[in-house]
Amino acid sequence: MTEQYVLDLQDVDEKQGAVVGGKGAHLGGLSRIEGIQVPGGFCVTTDAFRRIMAEAPSIDERIDQLSRLSPDDREAIRTLSGQIRRTIEGIAIPVVLAAAITRALDRFGVQSAYAVRSSATAEDLPTASFAGQQDTYLNVVGPTAILQHVSRCWASLFTERAVTYRQRNGIDHRTVHMAVVVQRMVIPHAAGILFTADPVTGNRRVATVDAGFGLGEALVSGLVNPDVFKVRDGEVVAKAIAAKQRAVHALPAGGTQEVAIDAQQQEQPALTDAQVVRLVQLGRRIEAHFGRPQDIEWCLGGDDFRIVQSRPITTLFPIPETGDQENHVYVSVGHGQMMTDPMKPLGLSMWQLTAMVPMHEAGGRLFVDVTRRLASPASRAGLLDVLGKGDPLIRDALETVLDRDDFVPSVPDADPGRPPAGGAPSPIDTDPDPAIVTELIARSQESIAALERAIRTKSGPTLFDFLLEAFEEHKRVLGDPLNLQAIMAGMEATWWLNDKLQEWLGEKNVADTLTLSAPDNITSEMGLALLDVADVIRPHAEVVAFLQGVEDDGFLDELAKLAGGTEARDAIEAYLDRYGMRCVGEIDITRPRWREHPTTLVPVILDHVRNFEPGAAERRFEQGRQKAQHKEQDVLSRLRALPDGDRKADEAKRMIDRVRAFIGYREYPKYGIISRYFVYKQALLKEAERLVAAGVLPEKEDIFHLTFQELRDVVCSNRVDGRLVQERKDAFRSYHALTPPRVLTSDGEALTGAYRRDDVPAGALVGLPVSTGTVEGRARVILDMADADLEAGDILVTPFTDPSWSPLFVGIAGLVTEVGGLMTHGAVIAREYGLPAVVGVEQATRLIRDGQRIRVHGTDGYVEILP
Repeated sequence: MTEQYVLDLQDVDEKQGAVVGGKGAHLGGLSRIEGIQVPGGFCVTTDAFRRIMAEAPSIDERIDQLSRLSPDDREAIRTLSGQIRRTIEGIAIPVVLAAAITRALDRFGVQSAYAVRSSATAEDLPTASFAGQQDTYLNVVGPTAILQHVSRCWASLFTERAVTYRQRNGIDHRTVHMAVVVQRMVIPHAAGILFTADPVTGNRRVATVDAGFGLGEALVSGLVNPDVFKVRDGEVVAKAIAAKQRAVHALPAGGTQEVAIDAQQQEQPALTDAQVVRLVQLGRRIEAHFGRPQDIEWCLGGDDFRIVQSRPITTLFPIPETGDQENHVYVSVGHGQMMTDPMKPLGLSMWQLTAMVPMHEAGGRLFVDVTRRLASPASRAGLLDVLGKGDPLIRDALETVLDRDDFVPSVPDADPGRPPAGGAPSPIDTDPDPAIVTELIARSQESIAALERAIRTKSGPTLFDFLLEAFEEHKRVLGDPLNLQAIMAGMEATWWLNDKLQEWLGEKNVADTLTLSAPDNITSEMGLALLDVADVIRPHAEVVAFLQGVEDDGFLDELAKLAGGTEARDAIEAYLDRYGMRCVGEIDITRPRWREHPTTLVPVILDHVRNFEPGAAERRFEQGRQKAQHKEQDVLSRLRALPDGDRKADEAKRMIDRVRAFIGYREYPKYGIISRYFVYKQALLKEAERLVAAGVLPEKEDIFHLTFQELRDVVCSNRVDGRLVQERKDAFRSYHALTPPRVLTSDGEALTGAYRRDDVPAGALVGLPVSTGTVEGRARVILDMADADLEAGDILVTPFTDPSWSPLFVGIAGLVTEVGGLMTHGAVIAREYGLPAVVGVEQATRLIRDGQRIRVHGTDGYVEILP
């Protein structure tokens, strides 16, 4: 019986997390690494915790109540968790359990001082750090005190912050158990924390050491600022020595005390440079053992470092795997696609298989390796120019890397006579024929119709062979030179107009007005078309009342039973026939489409019913067209009044015609991609239904956690690795906590970039101006389109907006996003609708509170938070 309740640390390894918790398992693993000293001790196992919990059956009911609470209901969580803790602490420890703990103390010294630390089974996992969620007690002396603090550790599983953390991360309280680590105390000269990767930049080659005098508690609690050392390649490359006025010392009879540090010692470094380098060498050994960067608590007694804890650093963004030791620079795909959420494995692999360039996965996101193009002088300037026009922060981040001469060394161009690799396609004729756009749209529609016809007869392994061929056709359509020329024609005309008209007339961003209500913009048409749906529904009060209570996606079938319901259903169905393949995060094929989840559109339709008069779509489009026409006349007349004005006006007129002919088409290729994706998805889901019927998969959505090739193998073999699917689900959940960087290096350094501007008011939030004008209004901070509740005049503040957000744009007065560039979808549609917009505003959804009044300066690129 004793062996179930207590295990010596030396008998524990990292595979025993279920028995000794995450901390105990890590300490056991640490004690097995050559050259690493871990203070001796033992673990009170999870069997002991379960024995204690069985002593008080009333706890079960309270845990049930706790599980039903929202993580935001802090008062109820505080009350219930407090009751559970008091119950656990009040349970008398059974004699057999107390005896097992006391016998372990006999082996290490009954009257020695110990650290008593909680060690939960969900703690210190590779994908989730529970640092600070449960309790630690230092310098505990005597069996009675040890037993008392073991009880407190058990109870700390139900601290308010631990409970809230589990609920926010979807961790069932009943699946987590508490072990307790009891270790001999080290009375240190200095203590602190070692990060084997830079916790701020993510650089895996830079270790950071925080150090202070006395026990590490002074640093962890924030009592003192630590000395900070940075070590790279075995050398201290930076250090900041703090004035350490206080320390925490152990008392002889037990407990700790805060003490003042002698004035002469306060600004002395807690460690010498040589000690710091030696400590980092130990850290690298620990990191190699666990296979990932570590957050390590250490203490220095005499001249020996003791390791008292090590856990994975879970906040670092992963690095794409390359299989080589070369330097690489990656640019985020999600920032260009306006979708920085993690994607599931099927979504990642499908986008990779249909993309025009190779892409690498990390942290549930995709990246493009631009190292070679940066290394070549011929392609470097063009790459920086194109990326900088889209997102200045990406350009700045890349230039930061290039400033380090040794990271991306220049290589000679293979053929100096060739045009730059990856440069823009040759421009379209000077006087473009708008029929080119009509032809391209027709080609896309024909290709999709052929795909729909051909895929109907495909199933099983044959389907996957067919899809691989379809992906090549997919890429052929996208790579059609005429398609690329048409896209660039509109973009280049926009840049030309903004540059030249600012030079000649002194007016910024004139193209924003000249492109209002441009023809053939499928995304802006999608937004306006939902206003027409609202017009059909608005006269029917019974339909409106029904929609206000809709929760189930089968509501369309119920509509026909209501007065006016048939017309409403037909209008929504017609909208879904044209746009139902779209959704938020649509580049991930696994995301539910509007056709699959039509309730997503209901709140937006109801907002339109409430906020608009009949005929709003047509009026809005016509007003934009007339405004653009008047702006064109104004610009041309002002140009003709200038020296050499006729020539300037003629050039501007050609570019205005070009931008109006081609800028709308900028949105169509994405519509074609997503239309094809929905066809692929429907076919794959039919295979998933067959696998569920055959008992191979428990639910059809499990295929989303397999790559395309893995799914093909499952279909061929009728066997699936259930553990792999579960691991992928857990990993996907953890990826939501990671913020993807715009630029990432193979050292793990995450670079955000900076605007480096000094022309904005103090306190303003800086971003990229993408749609001209200034507007003041109420900020609506919306993280999920389904939660939108907008009034006329509101300003939408959100992380990103892909095309699926455009139905919201018709009802707002301005736009602020954290992600985006001049030619990303949100920017294009904001200009189409004449909405002042600033994108690329870092942490906008955190710095701006919902309901605050803000002023958006869409011409100059900043946002003011108003009092």
